[in-house]
Amino acid sequence: MTGASERKWARARRQSPDPRGPPDPAQILAALPIPVALIDRDNRFRFVNYEAEEFFRSSAAQLAESPLSDLVPRDSPLFLLIEQVRRAEAAVSEHDIRLDSTRLNKRGVTVHAAPLPEEPGAVLLVLQDASAARALGRQLSFRNAARSVAGMAAILAHEVRNPLSGIRGAAQLLEATAAGPDRELAELIRDEADRIRGLVDRVEVFGQKAIERGPVNIHRVLEYVRRLAQSGFAAHIRFAEHYDPSLPPVWGNRDQLVQVMLNLVKNATEAIGTNPGSDSEIVLSTGFQHGMRLALPGSPTRVDLPLVVCVRDNGPGIPEDIQQHLFEPFVTSKPSGSGLGLALVAKVIGDHGGLIQVDSRPGRTEFQLYLPVFPEDERR
Repeated sequence: MTGASERKWARARRQSPDPRGPPDPAQILAALPIPVALIDRDNRFRFVNYEAEEFFRSSAAQLAESPLSDLVPRDSPLFLLIEQVRRAEAAVSEHDIRLDSTRLNKRGVTVHAAPLPEEPGAVLLVLQDASAARALGRQLSFRNAARSVAGMAAILAHEVRNPLSGIRGAAQLLEATAAGPDRELAELIRDEADRIRGLVDRVEVFGQKAIERGPVNIHRVLEYVRRLAQSGFAAHIRFAEHYDPSLPPVWGNRDQLVQVMLNLVKNATEAIGTNPGSDSEIVLSTGFQHGMRLALPGSPTRVDLPLVVCVRDNGPGIPEDIQQHLFEPFVTSKPSGSGLGLALVAKVIGDHGGLIQVDSRPGRTEFQLYLPVFPEDERR
């Protein structure tokens, strides 16, 4: 039994009037690995299990008898669903519900609602958040897109580099002998050749190469990236750090993880802008969360992804029409962006067997990375 499951079971047994007897329904609901909440006739919380606390990001004590409208707007489809259950006195399910408010931002939620005959007006809610499954599906699409970019990179490297070197060399010779406007044109040719070579280099990193992995202290990676950012492009930004010091090492490649975090921090800095307000900040955080398992790329082996690393900014947010395609190559909201940075981030995290998700709305954008722990058998 995992640590989270043990905590849920222990809590459920404490709620039982007789810990030595068979579990009562409250125990069973408390131990379920999906969010369950009981709403009374006044739409106030009567009961939430551990997973519902995680879902609503509030403790059971905070939710106790508080109105559902504190978390979800009254015009939400969830309220219509609850009223439909009361009128029909029968279970009703609805898919792809969006729960969006200042305190909650969930998309693609499936809600199963049923009346509680013993308490007229009470409705039992079972919620299933499909965001992780959707993120996984999109990540598989990103991997396929990355493979296409890798093939293109091989062609570019072979067909473009050689003539590009000749063009650059000729431009340098002209630059050495030319004067005035001709010299400026030769410099322009050289600079453009360097720019194209840089683009080829960036695309080439999508090549399918096995990564060398070992134990990585993710807090040292984050601290290194923060210092690097604050000494350069993010000197005008305030950083906040919320780390779990008990985390075990990540099973990964230190240099690639540095590149991933540097890319995310740079994006957060650009989102905030060059003239941040007094409350503008980037938050780096880590935590431990059970319940996520994925197969390693090209392997039947499945790994747990309990290590969560988050990069959050309070910039204007990402346009909604771009969010679904954010990690695809050449998709960008920046006028001068190449659209390869986040695609590379998704590829590196995918190569680690991990998962990346983004949660964005005006005033809050958070990238969440789920990474594997360095395995016990590798430590010996």
